[in-house]
Amino acid sequence: MSSNKIELRTVNVTRYVTPLREGGSMPAIVEADDGFLYVIKFRGAGQGTNALIADLIGGELARAIGMQVPELVFMNLAEGFGRSEGDEEIQDLLKFSVGLNLGVHYLSGAITFDPAVTTLDPLTASKILWLDCLLTNIDRTHRNTNMLIWNKELWLIDPGASLYFHHNWSNWKAHIMTPFSLVKNHVLLKQATQLEEADKICKELLTKDLLETIVGLIPVEWLNEESLFDTKEEQRNAYTIFLSTRIQHSDIFIKEAQNARKELI
Repeated sequence: MSSNKIELRTVNVTRYVTPLREGGSMPAIVEADDGFLYVIKFRGAGQGTNALIADLIGGELARAIGMQVPELVFMNLAEGFGRSEGDEEIQDLLKFSVGLNLGVHYLSGAITFDPAVTTLDPLTASKILWLDCLLTNIDRTHRNTNMLIWNKELWLIDPGASLYFHHNWSNWKAHIMTPFSLVKNHVLLKQATQLEEADKICKELLTKDLLETIVGLIPVEWLNEESLFDTKEEQRNAYTIFLSTRIQHSDIFIKEAQNARKELI
């Protein structure tokens, strides 16, 4: 049994503040019964609960390797919430998102990370790139960095486009051993000059026990029925197998990243 202890708080949504329409899944800023503002990721959005699972796993793995990540919470959306919402699209989204959603603590006043303005130390850049290769995160590019500067510190957000194999489980095992070719588009590729050192550090931190603990946070109701698995626990375990095995063979995606850097510079 894992000795790692990670718990996510559960809060209740009390007020819908404003939509964030720049997000394809229409996240929103909401207030919870703890008095804080959160960016809520809705289970009823286009990618469904898979995006929430990727956000949860990616966020907690980033925190585990020493990155700053806003607090993640489970957000309960009560039935009937938002009936008075005038926008029909938002009203439908709220209706289909009753139950547990994912919330990210809102960093008020944060600005988008700009690689032309802010240079990261090579090890930090390498750790972030290493993690995105592990997770096959396609969404940390110059166009959309999904990194913020808040209180003069770097914060990672929104890895919901990671783990794209889980949108089609039929060939998930094949994805384990594949290089991450889209690393060529990564915003930190040029700065990530210490990938081998990052690999050593991340492997030491991301033990199988820790992976099981993080994957164990996924609410059962977020796991969709998949004919490939006899039970939802078997499906949950597949995430751990994917991550732990891919970490063991990290040289596959490290070489891909190093070759992409050579082409870049």
